[in-house]
Amino acid sequence: MEPAASANGVVAEPRPEPIALLGGTFDPVHYGHLRFADEARAALGLSEVRLVPSAIPPHRGTPGASATDRVAMLELAAREFPALRVDRCELRRGGPSYTVDTLAAFRDAQPKTPLILLVGADAFRGLAGWHRWQHLFELAHLVVAPRPGSAPGEGLPPELAREWSARIVTDPAVLRTSAAGSIYVQPISAQPIAATVIRKALRDLPHADPSLARLLPPAVLTYIESKRLYRSPTNAN
Repeated sequence: MEPAASANGVVAEPRPEPIALLGGTFDPVHYGHLRFADEARAALGLSEVRLVPSAIPPHRGTPGASATDRVAMLELAAREFPALRVDRCELRRGGPSYTVDTLAAFRDAQPKTPLILLVGADAFRGLAGWHRWQHLFELAHLVVAPRPGSAPGEGLPPELAREWSARIVTDPAVLRTSAAGSIYVQPISAQPIAATVIRKALRDLPHADPSLARLLPPAVLTYIESKRLYRSPTNAN
């Protein structure tokens, strides 16, 4: 890519390829996570998306699977989605996995690189409850996947609505030409899959229900079965 000349004739160096992140507990990873990440990646013309499993999720209880098992499942899932990469940065850091700390570490390492944080509409609506949430916009762009039939900018808490009004953009090129600070809505296919439903189905059955293969990669389901993950004590053996 050739450097672009600005209005005053000064040649500006092109920014590096954006780094896109999708964080979560991934307990277990399922097609809702994977297709969201991969569809957003394709729509935005990105080479990859990094899946960032949390060490200690600050907004929910202890994961049902260990960090080792959650990473192993992510690695198996990534074989089906080769443009998705597992990033263990939060596990290496340890402690509560605050997104703002993760983005700050990326920003410190790569000051000029655009950072993109992928979030679902429900997570975005709760953004004002995140640790140092307003600082997120200083570190990254937020790409929001809306729920079908709903407008992600409606019904937001007042403090988040103000950020929405000030930062929403309709041109995805902004995500490449600046390092952080914008909100962009990227529609994706509906993915009505919840890890809580998967865990419940696994907990209550002596063997994995074959229908779960529609919800998560077969290799992940095989791993869960081999490790007897998420089983209730009566079904653990």
